[in-house]
Amino acid sequence: MSYSVGQVSGFAGVTVRTLHHYDKAGLLSPSDRSPAGYRLYSDADLARLQQILFYRELGFSLDEIGGLLAGPDADALALLRERHRQLKEQIARLTRLAEVAERAMEVQRTGVDLAPHERFEVFGEVTFDLSYATDAHLKWGHSEGHRAAMARAAAHTKEDWRQIMTEATAWRQRLLAAHDAGEAPGSTAVMDLAEDHRAHIARWFTPCPPEMHCRIADEYVEDPRAFALVVPAPEQRPGLAAYLRTAVHANAERARTA
Repeated sequence: MSYSVGQVSGFAGVTVRTLHHYDKAGLLSPSDRSPAGYRLYSDADLARLQQILFYRELGFSLDEIGGLLAGPDADALALLRERHRQLKEQIARLTRLAEVAERAMEVQRTGVDLAPHERFEVFGEVTFDLSYATDAHLKWGHSEGHRAAMARAAAHTKEDWRQIMTEATAWRQRLLAAHDAGEAPGSTAVMDLAEDHRAHIARWFTPCPPEMHCRIADEYVEDPRAFALVVPAPEQRPGLAAYLRTAVHANAERARTA
């Protein structure tokens, strides 16, 4: 069966001009001509066009595609392997660029006004998931407390953030030590850890009465993105978020009955 250039253009999603260019380049010459001299493509021509478009999608030049279609399979495999390597490098580069863009968006969403290298220097492996920042903004953005906390965060200097993270790291190490030692979450020592966490939030971000602290701790269990702000994923243990929530609720009850 034969197909006109217009039909092939519609099938393949390429322009007639592109098909003419492939013909002139010697990549895809139609197998036949109509009595009026118009190009007619066969099923075999369409299969070759499919190969050409596949290689174009992978980023090969027309000259390279000509070599791929004309050369032995071994040569084609070598070229495909090299292109695969290049694509992986490109993906890695684009991923890094996406991370830079994400950090730039985080500044707008979280109010942490630090350059990317400063953010890494200060926060290390503790990251702020942009999707969580967006969800939190949608969930709590109407709250005066949330807006006040964002305003305070935006006002912190680099040295403030250094101090915040130094305190948070020391507290996290104590939490992990208590958990790993098998300390009960309702023990005085672990409740004291919960109280220190509540005080840290109040000191640096927003007033945090016990009932608010309980809601924050509940969020740690319900959303891993929230807990990753407190304990980076590489340092987490199974059940650690629930352990902290139990301690926070126990501390809140201790405050109510004091």
